[in-house]
Amino acid sequence: MRKPASIAAPKGKLGILTPGMGAVATTVMAGVELVRQGESTPIGSLTQMGTIRLGKRTDARVPKIKDFVRLAELGDIVFGGWDVYSDDAYQAAAKAGVIDAADLNKVQKFLKSIRPMPAAFDQNYVKNLHGTNIKKGKTKFDLAEQLRDDIRNFKKSNKLDRVVMVWCASTEVFMKPEKVHDDLQSFEKAMKANDPAIAPSMLYAYAAISEGVPFANGAPNLTVDIPALEEFAKSKHVPICGKDFKTGQTLMKTVLAPAFKARMLGLRGWFSTNILGNRDGEVLDDPGSFKTKEESKLGALEYILQPKIYPDLYDKFYHKVRINYYPPRGDNKEGWDNIDIFGWLGYPMQIKVDFLCRDSILAAPIVLDLALFMDLAQRAGMRGIQEWLSFYFKSPMCARELYPEHDLFIQSMKLKNTLRWMMGEDLITHLGQEYYD
Repeated sequence: MRKPASIAAPKGKLGILTPGMGAVATTVMAGVELVRQGESTPIGSLTQMGTIRLGKRTDARVPKIKDFVRLAELGDIVFGGWDVYSDDAYQAAAKAGVIDAADLNKVQKFLKSIRPMPAAFDQNYVKNLHGTNIKKGKTKFDLAEQLRDDIRNFKKSNKLDRVVMVWCASTEVFMKPEKVHDDLQSFEKAMKANDPAIAPSMLYAYAAISEGVPFANGAPNLTVDIPALEEFAKSKHVPICGKDFKTGQTLMKTVLAPAFKARMLGLRGWFSTNILGNRDGEVLDDPGSFKTKEESKLGALEYILQPKIYPDLYDKFYHKVRINYYPPRGDNKEGWDNIDIFGWLGYPMQIKVDFLCRDSILAAPIVLDLALFMDLAQRAGMRGIQEWLSFYFKSPMCARELYPEHDLFIQSMKLKNTLRWMMGEDLITHLGQEYYD
């Protein structure tokens, strides 16, 4: 694969649009502004704190990623978004309860200036939300056109050079690809006919691609993971990626499962349960939305452990996922795992993991990194599915003829090797110099 002939410089301002301005989006907005003010540190962000090794280990070339590739500066970012509730970003952040009052007060003026545009929303797809800040239109195509107008107005009014979109809204009911998703003509016809196979999230993806805006899907929704929009993105030279931010419990799975396979340890069963009380928890209390999330969380182990290749170790392991809405916990999610493994001579062992995490604190740097990397991809002339960003997703998109890579360490290597490739540096294989000199 030929590296980009050139990568356009990140001149001017970059707009980050988020469908959904709840806990995750407002945590990103507040966090970026706190960092810009020198009040905090962007912990968890690869683009801001990560390094990349170049050349041999003896070369001692380990620059920060942001010094190696030309990313947009935090000072050049402008935020905007849509939400079913009319609260400004400060009000939404205060209600979410992720960031404490002392930190929020430091960025109060900034957050109050960000007001959500009315959302394209249909309660048939998210049963447990009852918002009032909602667009009206005769057809879904009309709503998509309104979203396109929003994008253009946002770009013009803020004098932006570039825009990216990162889905930070709720999990929709479970959907499978249908015939209307096969090609763009069928898709647009279905929008005009208000076909139920066209979910609201698809309208945002369609609008973004139509306007040449990179789109990242942070939820497990089908959204852009359909042939019609994948081909549309390629034809419009727009990068897309997704789906479902890899934050807490699944992050641990994609760390532990590769370790089991690397050491040839067997797995009998993996039981996972979650309790959370934020808006995400409320949405997932609906069986339809939970089904979408469940499918996303269940897939990783099958792909990592490859039971067809290692039947003695992983054939017919039992995997169960539960998510329970528990309001007192708020955004401070608890992910508990019981893992039954076996080793030498088949003797059983157990591992228990109790991850008391902060969901939006883990998701916020992912949103920032995806926005900056997707902007980089577009400036490098890359289009379609950006599989090198699988590192950030529970259910990563990939070409139809491939299987998705879930192993966190392989994902990390792919991400950094893609950056090396972009800049014309040798890829790191970890083959020792002594073997080929």
